[in-house]
Amino acid sequence: MAVATDRPIEVLPRGMRQVAAPTSASPSEWLAFFESIYEGAGGDAAAVPWVDGRANPALVSWLNAEAPGTLRPGATVVVVGCGLGDDVGELASRGYDAVGFDCSRTAVAWARRRHTDLADRLIHADLFSLPPGLLRRHDLVVEINTVQSLHPSLRPQAVRGIVSLARPRGSVLAICRGREEGEALPESPPYPLTASELESLFGEQGLAPARSMDAFYDDEVPPVYRLRGVFRRV
Repeated sequence: MAVATDRPIEVLPRGMRQVAAPTSASPSEWLAFFESIYEGAGGDAAAVPWVDGRANPALVSWLNAEAPGTLRPGATVVVVGCGLGDDVGELASRGYDAVGFDCSRTAVAWARRRHTDLADRLIHADLFSLPPGLLRRHDLVVEINTVQSLHPSLRPQAVRGIVSLARPRGSVLAICRGREEGEALPESPPYPLTASELESLFGEQGLAPARSMDAFYDDEVPPVYRLRGVFRRV
């Protein structure tokens, strides 16, 4: 499974029926949940709460400021939970060998229609049961808002899948909503992470931050507290 949940999803826009997020740690229930949102949107991107029709700004700023010094031209990149494909499109436009995958067949088909030149690089795949062809092949794994979207008990399994996509010397760029240490989790997704939680999840898979993680407020209204870090094998 791979999804990219960001905005609160208890109430969906434009009169869509309310869809309750699963309360269990069953990957199959979460897969069905996110597929139901894309399918129920009926081709209206505004009806998908986390879609805003552009590449993620925190990814774009990292690509502008840091990628030129750390990521070789033509590097292989995979986007986890690519949704409608805007992050894959951004990476490809900069010359990277980019692919993306999502758990939702509807999202992937929709992304292919939006990015016809990248159709063969937008794949339906499940983060919890990845196809062998995606494993250990990528110089950079881009994970934006996937871990925060899932039941917290699924985080270790999700991060294990994310890390498995990277080459032995590859990196993971992780971006998510943040919360302060000791702050309680909300009752429904997205589930923000603390910096120590994010570091621990990747540390359990043998990765450590390449430098101090970024903590910042984004350009949303109201602004949302974010974490961003690049993780590499120790």
